[in-house]
Amino acid sequence: MTDDAMKSVQRSILFSALDRYVGLLLVFVVTAVLARLLSPEEFGIYAVANAVTAIIAACFQEFAGASYLIQKRELSRASVQTTFTITLMISAATAFVLFVSAQPIARFFELDRLGRGIEVSSLNLLLLPFSGTIAALFRREMQFGVLAICNLAAGTTIAVVSVGLAMAHFSYMAPLWGGVAGNGVLAVMLLIWRRDFGAMRPSLIDCREIVGFGLYSGAVSVVNVFFGLAPQLFLARVLDFTAVGFYSRATASTQIFDKLVTQVISPVVMPAIVARSKAGGDLKAVYLEAIQLLSAVQWPFLVFMAIMARPIILIWLGPTWLEIVPLVQLLCIGNLALFAACLTYPMFVAVGRVQDALISSLISLPPSLLVILGASFLGVHAVAASALVTLPFQALVAFYFLGRQLGLRPAEFVRTLWRSGAVTVLVIAGVSICAALTEAGGLTSGAGLASAFSVAVLCCWLGLMVTGHPLLQQFHYAAAGLARMAPGLWPSRTAP
Repeated sequence: MTDDAMKSVQRSILFSALDRYVGLLLVFVVTAVLARLLSPEEFGIYAVANAVTAIIAACFQEFAGASYLIQKRELSRASVQTTFTITLMISAATAFVLFVSAQPIARFFELDRLGRGIEVSSLNLLLLPFSGTIAALFRREMQFGVLAICNLAAGTTIAVVSVGLAMAHFSYMAPLWGGVAGNGVLAVMLLIWRRDFGAMRPSLIDCREIVGFGLYSGAVSVVNVFFGLAPQLFLARVLDFTAVGFYSRATASTQIFDKLVTQVISPVVMPAIVARSKAGGDLKAVYLEAIQLLSAVQWPFLVFMAIMARPIILIWLGPTWLEIVPLVQLLCIGNLALFAACLTYPMFVAVGRVQDALISSLISLPPSLLVILGASFLGVHAVAASALVTLPFQALVAFYFLGRQLGLRPAEFVRTLWRSGAVTVLVIAGVSICAALTEAGGLTSGAGLASAFSVAVLCCWLGLMVTGHPLLQQFHYAAAGLARMAPGLWPSRTAP
């Protein structure tokens, strides 16, 4: 990779990090406030309404959506217009069907209030084609500074509206209306910044190619999104919405790593890997290097979360939510298997085998769903425990299909990951001591959490140095690169 390309990727990651971290801070604060204003049952109703909409949105968002626009080698004006047209047609039809189906869905879950929430959530589907198309173009051009500004404005809107309406006793409707307001602000800001309304002109010139790609891409997206949200739907039908509220909060807590790290690099991964593929780069080497770096960050973070779950939940969400502590611990352990998840789909796209992404999902996810469905009859803890089986199984299937395309052997995974494993063991040893002192009353929850975090950072750094992990070199390289490119980071208001 040339120096200019490397600087472009670094700059993109920087702005993506700024976008995600500020957004995460807003989410962290808003969640803490809403956890004290809404009950677990109200959170459960919101989670189910949001889940129903998210599953449907995932289908059309990737069907002729961002992935197509990013991976297209030569992107014509007609391709952009056709992508937007197809997405808008599907989203408008889906929003209408979802709106009129809201009450039947509510009756299925035996809660009339759910219908109103689904009706409001369906409004998001009308906004996503505008923001999704333009955001994909900015991502393709690596204009992540623009996206950071627009996403910050949208996140702030969501936070203010959600908390304000919750204080006004809008109950579970508060975060739903907050989401609609935030998506509206995002779409308007992106449209104004891009100043390219011609891209929204109706066209169906390249529809055959776009639909062909979208059939696989959209199917992969909806299958995976449905799997991620299925436990909440199963719990709502089999148990109650309080169980859904507890599980959704536990899942959100476990996904802090995704918001801190994975979602920072994910917007950059697809365009960067596609660019590397176009340049004839060694994708196998890229993949192995990436999973080595990701595992060294994800594994220590998740074991820290699992060990210190109680003080984290107590301080963040309050004593009302302490029941989710064992759920968080189980989900953190299960998610250790997903250290390479954010790379899988972009790699399939880069090697021209997007259909393998769908095949691997269809092999691994249906059995996993059956396990989760069976566990839901045993309670919310059983559903969380099922992650110890389902998530490693999904990872193994994905590794098998991707390994065939890249020529990867199991021994290469072991050689690549042993350093990350050693770093994680050191972190477990250090954090466990702090957790024991906190449980014994030797440290308060706040002091114990602060001590455990400091020890985890120290143990992680020590492990990186002792094992000679490449992540340490990347830290130094990134710091030096950041210092060099600090002047002139912000992009102009007009896209090149």
